[in-house]
Amino acid sequence: MTTGRRDLLTDVRGLLVGHHHVLDRDVTVATESDVGTGSATGCTVVLTTVGTTAAVDVRGGGPGTRETDLLDPSHSVQQVDAILLTGGSAYGLAAADGVMRWSEEHGRGVPMGRAGYVVPIVPGAVVFDLPVGDWAVRPTAEFGYLAADAAAEDFALGSVGAGTAARAGVLKGGVGSASVVIESGPAAGVTVSALMVCNPVGSVFDPSTGMLWGQGFVGSAPTPAEVAAAATLTDKDTSLNTTIGVVATDAPLTAAGCRRLAVAAHDGLARAVRPAHSPLDGDTIFALATAMATVPADDRANPMMAADLRLMDAVCRAVAPVVERAIVKAVLAASPVASIPTYREVFPSVFR
Repeated sequence: MTTGRRDLLTDVRGLLVGHHHVLDRDVTVATESDVGTGSATGCTVVLTTVGTTAAVDVRGGGPGTRETDLLDPSHSVQQVDAILLTGGSAYGLAAADGVMRWSEEHGRGVPMGRAGYVVPIVPGAVVFDLPVGDWAVRPTAEFGYLAADAAAEDFALGSVGAGTAARAGVLKGGVGSASVVIESGPAAGVTVSALMVCNPVGSVFDPSTGMLWGQGFVGSAPTPAEVAAAATLTDKDTSLNTTIGVVATDAPLTAAGCRRLAVAAHDGLARAVRPAHSPLDGDTIFALATAMATVPADDRANPMMAADLRLMDAVCRAVAPVVERAIVKAVLAASPVASIPTYREVFPSVFR
C-alpha cells in the first residue's frame, strides 16, 4: 500500500469535508467548583457523492447518534447524503438539521413524488466536549449548514471542527485523517481512507515510555523526566468521552460490505487508544463506499460466498492501519485549547 495523494479522507473521490467551530482565546474548562467560560465547540461534515453506500458500527457503551438504525444493511435506505460528526454531546445533534437544509437546497436526498421534494439522509454521532467552555454553547443547525457549505477536498486537522474541544485522555485531542492506495491483488488501485475525531477516555500513549500507542509516526524517545512529568498530569474532570469517525473507500461495496468495513475499522481505534470501547465512550465509526473505482470481476469467487468477498477482505485489511494513523495525526496536529496540554508540549524531545 502507498499513502494517498493528500493523505486525507477526500482521497476517496466524491467526498468533501467541511468544518465549522467557535473558539475563544480565554476559554476555560469547567471544574467541580467553577463553570467553564468562553466558547469551544464545533462540527465536521462529510458530504458524499450521489449513490454512496453506507453502514455504521457502534462499539462504545455511551453513544450519542442519529439515524444509525437506518444504516442496518437489512433496512430500506442504503445510501446517505452526508455524515455529521459533532461536539456538544446529544445537544450537538441539532447541527444535522442544518446539514439537511443545505442538502435540500442542493437537491440531495431521497426523492419523494413528482414535485422535486427530497428527504436528505444525514446520520451523525457526537463527542462529549461540554465541560470545555460555556456549557450552553454547543453546535446548532447553523453550525451544520456552514460546515456543509465549507466542504472541500482540502481541510484542516487538529483542534478544528468536531475536534475543537476534544481531549485524548489527559492530552488535547482533535481531528485526524489518513489514506492509502492498495497496489495489488483484487483491490488494486482502490483507495481506503479515514477521518477520526479523537476524544477518548483512554490514553493515546504508553505511560511507561511516553511513545504513542498508534503506528504511523517515528520520533525520538521521550526523556525520563518527560515521562515522569506526564505521570503527574491529572485526569480530566469527566469520564464521558468518545472517538467517532468515518472510513471510506471507492470500491463498489454493498451496505453489508460497508458494515464489515466499519467493524474492521474499530481494530485501528483499539490499537491507537487504550482502553477503547469502554462503557464511558460512545465509539462510533461510519463506513462509506462511493463505487467510483473500477475493479475486475473476481474469477475466483466462490458461489457459496459473497461475490465481492476477496475485494472486501482486501479493503478491510487496509482500513485498520489507516484509522490508527488518522488518530496519531489527530494527536500530533492538536493545538492547545483551554490549557489542555498537547502531546508536543508534554513530550518535546520526541520531535528533536
